[in-house]
Amino acid sequence: MTTLVSLCAVTKHYGRVLALDRLDLEIHRGELLALLGPNGAGKTTAISLMLGLQRPDSGQVRLFGEPPQRLEPRRRIGVMMQDAALVPELRVRELIDLTASYYPAPMTPESAMELTNTVSLANRPYGKLSGGQKRQAQFAMAVCGRPSLLFLDEPTAGLDVQARELIWVSLRRLVAEGCAVLLTTHYLEEAEALASRVAVLAKGRLIATGTVRDMSALVARKQIACITRVPAAEIQAWPGVQQVRTEYDRLHITTTTDAEGLVRRLLACDDTLHELEVRRAGLAEAFSELTENAG
Repeated sequence: MTTLVSLCAVTKHYGRVLALDRLDLEIHRGELLALLGPNGAGKTTAISLMLGLQRPDSGQVRLFGEPPQRLEPRRRIGVMMQDAALVPELRVRELIDLTASYYPAPMTPESAMELTNTVSLANRPYGKLSGGQKRQAQFAMAVCGRPSLLFLDEPTAGLDVQARELIWVSLRRLVAEGCAVLLTTHYLEEAEALASRVAVLAKGRLIATGTVRDMSALVARKQIACITRVPAAEIQAWPGVQQVRTEYDRLHITTTTDAEGLVRRLLACDDTLHELEVRRAGLAEAFSELTENAG
């Protein structure tokens, strides 16, 4: 796999605060890497180093094999940060056209807006857009230069479900065409749906990396949902039951042992049990357990 950006044994301090602790991380061509971690884990610092906005105290950062402060590798990236201050009087088409002018072989504004489903915003002044529409316009600006590597920091924050799914469609298309994407998000279902690989940071260290399936396999938990007459307090006392919670009329049971045995016990106690569902832990459960253990 072609490595586009790498952090090798990178350490970064802010005064006495250790933001990154000998971090090793790579992003490869044609993958979407979801960089996850609680607040203060070091995600923003890692991205700032990759973009050349900061320098590490020790270790090495390479962007397309070069120091990220150089102009040539920076012309091959697109960036959508969580906060952006743009000229409010400019129309969306004008902002995309201005951004495209910094790249050697960009898309036309029309192509970028078609890819990102922002054609309807073309003639709208940026300052008149809603928060979600501004995020959509920023996404179009991030991709208009035909980047080989795209940095997206919370790209769907503030978007409704339909707009979020349209961005997902665009991202899948970009990755299929060979673009690499570094995604940070607090929507774990978004990472689960999109990521070809996940990296979890905690306290400046990489504590786990792999596919979503790899992450789920690290967690022994299973989830059981059902409608039953057996009281939640009674089930909570059974061996292997970690948590029981009620949502409307359904019980949600988290177990760390034999889920099938627990289901058999439920059926033996209640022959009217119905709407039974058993599933392995997902990325949200894996993330929670990994970061709790790291803490």
